[in-house]
Amino acid sequence: MCKDCGCSITPDHHHDHHHHSHDHHHAHENLHHNPQLNDKKTIEIITKILDKNDHQAAHNREHFEEHGVLAINLMSSPGSGKTALLERLADLADFRFVVIEGDLETSRDAERIRAKGIAAHQIQTGTACHLDAFMVHEGLHHLPIEGAAVCFIENVGNLVCPASYDVGAHLNIVLVSVPEGEDKIEKYPVMFRTADLVLITKTDLLPYFDFSVERAKAAARALKPGVDILELSTKDDESVMRVVEWINFKRKMRG
Repeated sequence: MCKDCGCSITPDHHHDHHHHSHDHHHAHENLHHNPQLNDKKTIEIITKILDKNDHQAAHNREHFEEHGVLAINLMSSPGSGKTALLERLADLADFRFVVIEGDLETSRDAERIRAKGIAAHQIQTGTACHLDAFMVHEGLHHLPIEGAAVCFIENVGNLVCPASYDVGAHLNIVLVSVPEGEDKIEKYPVMFRTADLVLITKTDLLPYFDFSVERAKAAARALKPGVDILELSTKDDESVMRVVEWINFKRKMRG
């Protein structure tokens, strides 16, 4: 989490268009010029940043709800298949969606989504290892969400910091891929406790890796009893359709 890694108060993590950029800069200056700064002061600074983020996140949710849009935050380590899932949803989903993409650099993921005919806006975070609510708010100004059923927020590939920042989504989907190993779930408990759905991805590779689906499911449900879990291979339309069905069920539940 950013409370531990300090990414929210590095000099390069500046958001000129964000209301809290001054606090990030002030926090960094305090730490840089006063290395003996006590833990209490550091916690106060970061708590202030997170409180402002949570306020903006609530505003984002209100904005989504005013437009009848279900917002889903996709989180995982790099390479777990978030963008590949969105590409397959573009092929198979029976609802219209838009995408906010988060990466440190490049617009490659947004370009992949746009190539599927889906509106996507890329946010380049620089050195920041997560999206925050202010970034998502800015991204909404660049997307035609009117008439969309779902807005996917593809977070920066990272199993730590995104779990600490509410971006205004209604649901969190956390992906863990077969090549990563099922131990990632126990190693990153904060992330998996946030999940409304855990997707075990790249299951077509199960014959080639020492990955136990049952151990992975048990680990996830030990952290969050009753969490929904689906197995996914983007090469298998039926498994992608199960994700579509889960999302449609959640849409129906929200009315």
